[in-house]
Amino acid sequence: MLDIVVSAPAWRRHVPRLAPFARKVATAAHGMAVAAGKPALTGPVALAFADDAAVRPLNARFRRKDKATNVLSFPSPAGGGDIILALETVAGEAEAQGKRFADHAAHLIAHGILHLMGYDHLSERQARPMESLERAILARFAIADPYA
Repeated sequence: MLDIVVSAPAWRRHVPRLAPFARKVATAAHGMAVAAGKPALTGPVALAFADDAAVRPLNARFRRKDKATNVLSFPSPAGGGDIILALETVAGEAEAQGKRFADHAAHLIAHGILHLMGYDHLSERQARPMESLERAILARFAIADPYA
């Protein structure tokens, strides 16, 4: 089950059909991770589209970084978890990297789902399979390699 929460309505200006878009990306990420051998998520997942002001205190509390970040993932012992994206940070990164906003958002949604499923990127050894899967997920949507 995927619950989508939009607490920053400006997300819809950047991605007009935000909920169906997010569902497609999250479903593809989940399905491809399961196909790659990860256990399926069995609990509810909440995907929140917020602003930097909402994400900053979470990042400070849980990662000890007093600034907004693009995406945070919080796996749940119940087999699901929460993902939250920060509008202004995502928009700024997309602009700085010359990417379409929706493409960058898709990458971060997939990234968040993969974190809930146990992928990480703390080391090069961990990052390789995660980034490879992200590339494959995004390719399904004709989105260019985000790491190129």
